[in-house]
Amino acid sequence: MGLFQAFDISGSGMTAERFRIDTIAQNIANINTTRTEDNEPYRRKIVTFGERKLTPFSNYYQSARAKWVGNGVKVTSLREDTETDFIMKYDPAHPDADENGYVLYPNVNTVTEMTNLIDATRAYEANTTAFNATKSMVQSALQIGK
Repeated sequence: MGLFQAFDISGSGMTAERFRIDTIAQNIANINTTRTEDNEPYRRKIVTFGERKLTPFSNYYQSARAKWVGNGVKVTSLREDTETDFIMKYDPAHPDADENGYVLYPNVNTVTEMTNLIDATRAYEANTTAFNATKSMVQSALQIGK
């Protein structure tokens, strides 16, 4: 694996985790949104990662090299959580209350979102540490020639 490929892998991880953090922040910001354009409560968004695929030329190049070399990560999907039910609360004064006085709130759980946020932050920090370690190795290698 080349040094610049290590930068690419760490950078792709940081980009993906940043997108995940932004999505979690959006979920938390909409925790009380009871009506969207679809006239239903906000649905929690979930980010899915996958392996970043190579371009056709780099596939040929990689076939000549070891098969264990990674290519980084990318966001493969951003989907709405349709498996978790909305939260129903009794609030007859709310404008979105039904005839029985119940309001449907988003399926966002603050504890789950904060746990995911900590996980994403730690993954981002790990990628930053790997990036900085690679940068340090490159700088040390440049000093050898002096």
